[in-house]
Amino acid sequence: MALVTRRRALTALGAAVAATVAAPGLAHAAAPAPGTRPLAHGRHPRTRPLAQAHAHNDYEHARPLLDALDHRFTSVEADIFLVGGQLLVAHDPADLDPSRTLESLYLEPLAARVRAHHGSVYRRWHGQFQLLIDIKTEGASTYRELDRQLRPYRHLFTTYAHGKVRRSAVTAVVSGDRAARPVMEAQLVRRAFYDGRLADLGTAAPASFAPLISDNWSLNFTWNGVGPIPSAERAKLRGIVSAAHERGQRVRFWATPDLPGPARDAVWTELLAAGVDHLNTDDLAGLQTFLDARRR
Repeated sequence: MALVTRRRALTALGAAVAATVAAPGLAHAAAPAPGTRPLAHGRHPRTRPLAQAHAHNDYEHARPLLDALDHRFTSVEADIFLVGGQLLVAHDPADLDPSRTLESLYLEPLAARVRAHHGSVYRRWHGQFQLLIDIKTEGASTYRELDRQLRPYRHLFTTYAHGKVRRSAVTAVVSGDRAARPVMEAQLVRRAFYDGRLADLGTAAPASFAPLISDNWSLNFTWNGVGPIPSAERAKLRGIVSAAHERGQRVRFWATPDLPGPARDAVWTELLAAGVDHLNTDDLAGLQTFLDARRR
């Protein structure tokens, strides 16, 4: 089913703008995300996977997963609905299509790619690829079905087993409906991890359960990229990142400005300077251009 959305139109506009205008204000080099290593010596920077690039609502692109991989993203997001025992990928119930399953759009293609690349999503890359799965239906029942569907791919996904984490090519992180949490916490073995919120920072939830801390930018910060960031908000942002990184957790914000222009570039620059691990966007080409410009 073709999902023609206002977001996709804005993304297309962003790609056209990004292709002709270099991102301004690129003063600081971005630090690599924790847990990643650079490609083999001699590879050109513009062929390396983009450690901070997260494809928000990835399934709304013409080629789910594949477009993000072509733009060298290392994290993609899929919203799922439990319908008749199937996990269907869509943004809204009206968009549900029985042919667009989590398995067909993400699990099978990722497994095939990792086999072809001898254990990595990208050839000769030793980082982990994140599949963020946003549950849109009741969390407990949807997660149980997700857990069932991940089992045949146990060698593909990072696994938690009896207190230990075994790394693999892809790490599944569960977001969305919070009712999935108690089911996940009760498991001695699982092939997915939990997407925490800022309220989880500093709590008993360890990185082995919640390796990612995500939250809504607009509910926590007033700055939208126009003018300088207030010093108190800069300090708050850096404090959040520091607290998460001390516990081995990564940080992502959604609802950041995503229209092409100086405001978006300013926010992305500030996020990278603070050490935020994932930049959230619907504009694949725009973020690729921005990050590549910083590697010159």
